Amino acid sequence: MRKTILALTMAAFVLALSACSDKDVKGSNEILATTKAGDITSEELVQEMKDSIGVQVFQNLVLKKAIENEFKVTDKELKAAIKEQKEEIGDEIAFKAYLEQSGITEDVFEKQFEFSLLQKKLIDSLDEVPEEQIKAEYDKMKKEIHARHILLEDEETANKVIADLKDGGDFAKLAKEYSTEEVAQETGGDLGWFGLGKMIPEFEEVAFALEEKVISEPVKTSFGYHVIEVLESRDAEIEGTLEELTPKIEEGIKATLFEDKLTELLKNADVKIKDESFKGSLDEFLKPEEK
Repeated sequence: MRKTILALTMAAFVLALSACSDKDVKGSNEILATTKAGDITSEELVQEMKDSIGVQVFQNLVLKKAIENEFKVTDKELKAAIKEQKEEIGDEIAFKAYLEQSGITEDVFEKQFEFSLLQKKLIDSLDEVPEEQIKAEYDKMKKEIHARHILLEDEETANKVIADLKDGGDFAKLAKEYSTEEVAQETGGDLGWFGLGKMIPEFEEVAFALEEKVISEPVKTSFGYHVIEVLESRDAEIEGTLEELTPKIEEGIKATLFEDKLTELLKNADVKIKDESFKGSLDEFLKPEEK
């Protein structure tokens, strides 16, 4: 599954490129430093930053634009929030010390804060997580399964393997013959016992819903297509009651909702990437099943 992006931030080094002035971007080649070996120009700086952290910068800039397409932070809101944050840090001397310790300028601090406010607006817009959904996730946590799988490159091969299994084929032998997972040669696809949170979500969603000894339909994940069989299940020991673990469970569900909403915003923003070096940089958000 795509990486969790609930904690997206505009870190100073990420913002550095976007903070370059318009004249730098438009082709000015100001000399920033001179050395015996040659000058260092603004154009060289921008290119170096683009090559090293450009993708991360680009992602954050596009994500920010996508969120702004639906959510707005007014100047009044931003100034009030920044004022409150500064007061929490302390007086002006303490704030300057904070900036110095963080290695950022006040301008970067404000940009970080604006982005965090945008994210908060997005998060606040998400639906409340129903109690029954939290309870269902908690019940899954109390369960462990012993499963095996065969990993295939494409759906066609996965369906062929499923047909062979339904015709009485030996799971372990088929895993050793077809699985793209090297370890399957030794394990026959056996994954052993595991609880919730040990496998990627798409896999777990199917595996924990399967009845024992039932072969799944092809399950697509970032690794390929899985054919899954649950051999056994048992109760698992968990640390914490439903009440104690509710905040953690809710946070996990909210993170998924956040990612889904962000993907929706990116699609609505109709992003068209012009620079070839950034082609595919948004695939982890727009095409998570292929990553």
